[in-house]
Amino acid sequence: MKRILVLRLSALGDVIHTIPAVAALRDQTTVQWVVEAAYRELVEIVAGVEAIPVRFKQWGRSPITSRHAMREALRSMRGAETSIDFQGLVKSAMLGVFAGAKERIGFDRDAIRERPALLFTNHRVAVDTTKHVVEQNIQLASGAAAASAAGSSREAGGRERPPLHWDEYAGAGEKTDGIVILPGAGKPNKLWPVDRWREVAKRTNAIIAWGPNERELAESIGGRLAPPTNLRELAALLRSAKLVIGGDTGPLHLAAALDTRVVGLYGPTNSHRNGPYGQLDHCIQEKSMDAISVDAVMKMLEKVAAE
Repeated sequence: MKRILVLRLSALGDVIHTIPAVAALRDQTTVQWVVEAAYRELVEIVAGVEAIPVRFKQWGRSPITSRHAMREALRSMRGAETSIDFQGLVKSAMLGVFAGAKERIGFDRDAIRERPALLFTNHRVAVDTTKHVVEQNIQLASGAAAASAAGSSREAGGRERPPLHWDEYAGAGEKTDGIVILPGAGKPNKLWPVDRWREVAKRTNAIIAWGPNERELAESIGGRLAPPTNLRELAALLRSAKLVIGGDTGPLHLAAALDTRVVGLYGPTNSHRNGPYGQLDHCIQEKSMDAISVDAVMKMLEKVAAE
């Protein structure tokens, strides 16, 4: 059976958006997923594939002391006949070359994020860039399965979707009446003003969840602060919540993947393409985060809570 090397290193939301496509490939061939070490447990449990953990930032800071770990990771990658680059960056696509994959599949020039990454692929798949990124990833997986003749007549991402093991990862406890706020974001232009979060927290008595480098932000909102959590503990918290409110951030996509109802606040990014998959009608879309009012959020919260 052929071995496929999946290339999607980070970040959390993007990894979550790639899991359905990888799970479809999993049922047709042997898959290894090259991913940042922080997400190793997530992809191994939920997607059910072997992960090859990498630490690109750490390796970049300390290349000499990290050389053994880098060699081990590259050694694990070697031997794959095919690589599929779901990230579309030079740093991800080039790993297919380093792994010695004869067939290196990626997005075509209209969908790829960094055009120079095209130099490292030799089969490009056209996808519909107007669709959600989950659907684009499934289209890439389907094109890759057809191109590599993986040994099954059923295309990856077809109607029969393989199961994902979220219960095993996050637990299957009962829902509470709690509302969780996710005030953080990866970029400043995705942050909603603190004073508006403070007002929503007062009106909802929500728990404020926070991640690395976000504690000061969470404390400035006031209200109930969630305890420190690792990724798996955060998943358990989000799964148990009645509703989760946040911007375009990985934990919001995690909550949606866990079938928790969400309210998404979107300014600079397109919620139709990047919103919480399966709950795009639960998003507030404006041109900027500053344009989203507290009243609009409360109205959406009431609407979603009543469903």
